[in-house]
Amino acid sequence: MLKRHNKALLAGTAVLLTTLAGPALADYPEKPITIIVPWAAGGGTDATARTIAKAMEEQLGETVNVVNRTGGSGVVGHSAIARATPDGYTLGLVTGEINMMHWQGLTDLTYRDYTPIAQINYDYAGVQVAADGPFDDLKDLVKTVREQPKGTYNASGTGQGGVWHLAFAGFLMDQGMEPDRVTWIPSQGAAPAMTELAAGGIDIVPSSVPEGRSMIEAGRADSLAIMAPERLDSFPNVPTVQEAIGSDYQIGEWRGIAGPKGMDPEVVATLEDALKAAYNSDTYQGFMAKQGFGTEWRNAEDFAQLMADMDERFGKIVEQVGLAK
Repeated sequence: MLKRHNKALLAGTAVLLTTLAGPALADYPEKPITIIVPWAAGGGTDATARTIAKAMEEQLGETVNVVNRTGGSGVVGHSAIARATPDGYTLGLVTGEINMMHWQGLTDLTYRDYTPIAQINYDYAGVQVAADGPFDDLKDLVKTVREQPKGTYNASGTGQGGVWHLAFAGFLMDQGMEPDRVTWIPSQGAAPAMTELAAGGIDIVPSSVPEGRSMIEAGRADSLAIMAPERLDSFPNVPTVQEAIGSDYQIGEWRGIAGPKGMDPEVVATLEDALKAAYNSDTYQGFMAKQGFGTEWRNAEDFAQLMADMDERFGKIVEQVGLAK
């Protein structure tokens, strides 16, 4: 009788433990995932996010929704990612702006407020000019800008203190010039800046080369060089800065998937594996190649190191440009 009682008690305890442990041991993910994009729908960041989301769905077997949270030069969306519940169901496509915004006093957020999962993209800065403009090549541009009075030429492609502004300011310093020797005209992005370039209102647009594709292919703009270690497959005729003027200066905009700080390492590992497969998929690689966007993979550990390195680098540029607060 006692033996039967003990067996029943053990069985009941096992059922209770199984019931209690069920949710904790459940496979992730069990419901749709949201990826927050800090930039507007229709842009390069949004398109990259939607494509990687589609490829992730194929790997995870769950819906991956993309939500745009714009405003504050990226502060609003990046804040929403950092403040989300760290359960793996709210992620974000974080961008290099988190290495710039806090140095300028726009937010207290830094790369330390996120759980890095993987880097999936890197687009290097290019130097675009009007096809009928005064510059024959990058060497001629550097020589002319150096010889003419400060403020003779202007440039645009992002807001004040944005990635393309800081990339070009760093390039000018690399060439021994003041970071503000070329006047920066704030804009809503590379697309309107390229339109203004073709119309004659802007002299230089140091955005990524793919962002200037439509104007370049229309014969209204030329890309003189790219600040990258090698030429782009999608723009094989555009030389690197090293080829053009012998400089090793390289800089650009990175994009990656991250979540709020404090995510479960097992969930991060699951997402990292899914992202790697999604990154290598025909869905993602085919789209990025067609658009001319750069693909660059770093796992969670290497992505964390990239963010730390770029934060230090952009911090120095922000200070030298005079935008540090």
